[in-house]
Amino acid sequence: MGILSSNVMKNYNLEHADTPISALPRYDFATLIKPQAHFLRPLSWLLSFPDVFKHKAKIKRDLQGIEPPYIMVSNHNSFLDFKVMTAAIFPKRANYVVALDGFIGREGIMRAVGCIAKRKFVNDVELIRQTIRLLKQGQIVVYYPEARYSHIGTNSVLPESLGKMIKFLQVPVVSLLMHGHHITEPAWHQVNRGSRVEAEMKLLLTKDEVCALSYADIHDRIARTLVYDDYRWQHENQVRIDFAERAAGMHRVLYQCPNCRTEYRMYSQGDRIGCKRCGKVWRLSEYGQLQAQTGETEFVFPPDWYEWQRQNVREEVRRGEYAFESEVLIDSLPNAEGFIPMGKGWLRHDMDGMVLRGEHAGEVFELVKSNQSQYSIHVEFNYIDKQKDAVIISTLKDSYFVYPLSEDSSVTKISMAVEELYKLKADG
Repeated sequence: MGILSSNVMKNYNLEHADTPISALPRYDFATLIKPQAHFLRPLSWLLSFPDVFKHKAKIKRDLQGIEPPYIMVSNHNSFLDFKVMTAAIFPKRANYVVALDGFIGREGIMRAVGCIAKRKFVNDVELIRQTIRLLKQGQIVVYYPEARYSHIGTNSVLPESLGKMIKFLQVPVVSLLMHGHHITEPAWHQVNRGSRVEAEMKLLLTKDEVCALSYADIHDRIARTLVYDDYRWQHENQVRIDFAERAAGMHRVLYQCPNCRTEYRMYSQGDRIGCKRCGKVWRLSEYGQLQAQTGETEFVFPPDWYEWQRQNVREEVRRGEYAFESEVLIDSLPNAEGFIPMGKGWLRHDMDGMVLRGEHAGEVFELVKSNQSQYSIHVEFNYIDKQKDAVIISTLKDSYFVYPLSEDSSVTKISMAVEELYKLKADG
């Protein structure tokens, strides 16, 4: 328990620290979720509008007279997303999908404000049942189909099941595309910069279109709509961020040096990101562009660097050479009462899939995930002040927050490899 600082102990459930895994109480996803309580609507506005005003949020609406019930799909970059969404639908209320770790220590209030708990990247029939009930009650149900904060301010892969779900529900679909949320509070350094943001809310699919289109066409329509690039938007709109630490933490997603191609030796501080191996340094400007301090600037925009890394991972996978193995720290999240510390274990991820092994309370456990069972995976950066990055491996009954201990590791690369391995299997 020495790895846990006192300021994060509240996130842990030590009552079950010695309970065998098979006996841990599990979160009940079937419990009925109600529409947001009317008396809490002013509270949600009070918690949202100050930040909406602070960021000078400009929201364009084109709903063509559509009224609830409907599904809203939105991109996902920071907690500010929920506040801008609240302003976008004002004075109406909504139910929205939230990751289970967002419920820790506050399950009651989260349910009262209409949140639907979900384990990320796991198909859950209870989520569909909850959605159907709420739509029948005339509600707006908000989905963030990327299911995670964007790593680099660009759109992420969407689940293949999205179009099928919308086709099954047969209600209108409204999109909410937000710009600037990543650059004002990036996932790799969640300190708010206070810069201005924009959002576009529009009717994407009528009920008749949902009924007429194939689920593949529905998926493609949503995927084309939720395309964004915060760094190019920042540059084009000259959104200035003079936050002194604006590049701090960026090495967590830009883990490979484009100069010497070395992995896992990047660092970042202030407005600089650099390589410990070759010594090259880049500066992140106030308008979101990179400038090499010596020699060639390989990538002006951070997403281009990120996609170069993805291409390298793709080639590694296609050659059949991808492999990762490390000792890890493991926390279990069986319910919303808090994490169960499970000590050290072992994680392997390679061309055959993902295997997590560990032992807790005298019980050995092993979790195996095939490559075709995961189209993507959730990762966290510097999670809960452990100063370590985590990859989250979920089942219907548990979510394991896994912290690699090897210096030669990057959860960003693991997430890219999961997606590329899935594509390899899908392509045959």
